[in-house]
Amino acid sequence: MTELILRPLADAFMQVGVFVALLVAPFGWARYRWGHRLDDALLRHRRLGPLVAAALTMPPGCGGAIIVMALYSRGAVSYGAAIAALVATMGDASWVLLAADPVLTIQLKLLLLGTGAAAGYVVDALGITPARRADSRDRTPQPVPAPVLGSAVLARPATRLHELGALPALLWLLLGTGATVSVPVTFQLSDPAHLYLALGLLGTGVAVVAFVRGRCRLADDDTGTAHPTSMAQVLRHGGNEIAFVTVWVAVAYVGFSLFTHVTGFDGSQLPLHGLVGVLVGATVGLIPGCGVQIVFTGIFLAGGMPLPTLVANTISQDGDALLPLLALEHRAALLATVLTTIPAMAVGSALLLLT
Repeated sequence: MTELILRPLADAFMQVGVFVALLVAPFGWARYRWGHRLDDALLRHRRLGPLVAAALTMPPGCGGAIIVMALYSRGAVSYGAAIAALVATMGDASWVLLAADPVLTIQLKLLLLGTGAAAGYVVDALGITPARRADSRDRTPQPVPAPVLGSAVLARPATRLHELGALPALLWLLLGTGATVSVPVTFQLSDPAHLYLALGLLGTGVAVVAFVRGRCRLADDDTGTAHPTSMAQVLRHGGNEIAFVTVWVAVAYVGFSLFTHVTGFDGSQLPLHGLVGVLVGATVGLIPGCGVQIVFTGIFLAGGMPLPTLVANTISQDGDALLPLLALEHRAALLATVLTTIPAMAVGSALLLLT
């Protein structure tokens, strides 16, 4: 019961939610401080979108890619930028590889940065733009004027508990506490199993409540909430975003755990060498979430597959970023899973020939 259901639920919060928060918080502060300028810059310099989107995914985890999916869902970046982020992200598997081989991780990150940016520019050049739900409602994002100095908005800079709300405050408290436990666990510096499990389950439970109270949608799904006017609003919307991602990741983690338990399949049964291995790696990358990809990385570190297979899987997989995109823009998400396999096969095969 613990390993089958409880640990996947805890992992969703401790391995994903916490690290998403580490990126959502500073990004949200930047949006509060310079939001109108950031959106205006993105709209005026859309040609830099794929490169910026790929660069945002360079930190380990899925946080940067998830932020790009939120930007895409409200039209702030192009579909090519979304593809660039999905190609460039290593997801949570990057934590596993980083702890075992930091040099190889950096090399792969640079390869993914170039591949992701190139793929994004090709998608934009070909004019591949699936219809978005926001397009059907004619909600083209417009830059918001900067707040006027001396206004009532700027007269209340402090973040007060009653403005934030009890539930978001509790979620952020758990995220902060979870970070002090999860980061050492990720880098194998400590293993407080009971505390990790308890915090993870409590955090996921609070995330579910916040998810339901947030009407089961991403905070940035509404362009009216994209320009916060206080830090309390930043934390509320950031909390909703983290809760949204955590819930979807929890569903994927538990689903994969149950599937593995029932069928006995964990990925190690697949042929992983040669050109067939590259094809298998790219195909497995179609599976949403990071569970299978973490298993793949573990097999590589154990010597069970060559580097080209890992590279193909790393490029093809979309991490946990695909899960919120599936909920927000399912047509774009489904097409993205196909498009990311193309550079995965190309780069994996080229690396196979070179080695």
